[in-house]
Amino acid sequence: MTAGDILLPSGEKVAREARRMRGMPAMHQSPDRTRRARRLRADMTGAESILWEMLRGRNFHGLKFRRQAPVAGFVVDFLCPELRLVLELDGGIHDLRGAEDAARDERVRVAGYTVLRFRNNRFTTNPNVLLDAIRAHRASMLTHPPHPSGSAAHLLPRGEKGDEEE
Repeated sequence: MTAGDILLPSGEKVAREARRMRGMPAMHQSPDRTRRARRLRADMTGAESILWEMLRGRNFHGLKFRRQAPVAGFVVDFLCPELRLVLELDGGIHDLRGAEDAARDERVRVAGYTVLRFRNNRFTTNPNVLLDAIRAHRASMLTHPPHPSGSAAHLLPRGEKGDEEE
């Protein structure tokens, strides 16, 4: 394994070049992952069903959301590709999985996504908390859109990014 390779939870190696294809992190989908994602879509929790009804069909600010989508070797609850945003709704079992969730969130962040994680009961009590967080993320993306190269070098003053001053 070279220094640029990543080891996915399934044991697959992903080369650095594969991650760079089309500027998107590689999302390897195996038949097992496809079956798991389909099962998760069929067995959504009550909170996930409520949120999906709010988001599906570009109902929320015209944004496209996917449910139970593969990102960085994991299946996330909801994904908005254009905002590079992942939404996770957690039940009580996540109280026991804090360290695993933190590691998973970090892997998803390294792949270039923002993760918003909410408890099911917090969302069902007040859905606007999550919807406002999506709006805030969308607003921040509109005021500071990512550079197409994925680099922030365009924000540095001339001469500080390796360019020679003329």
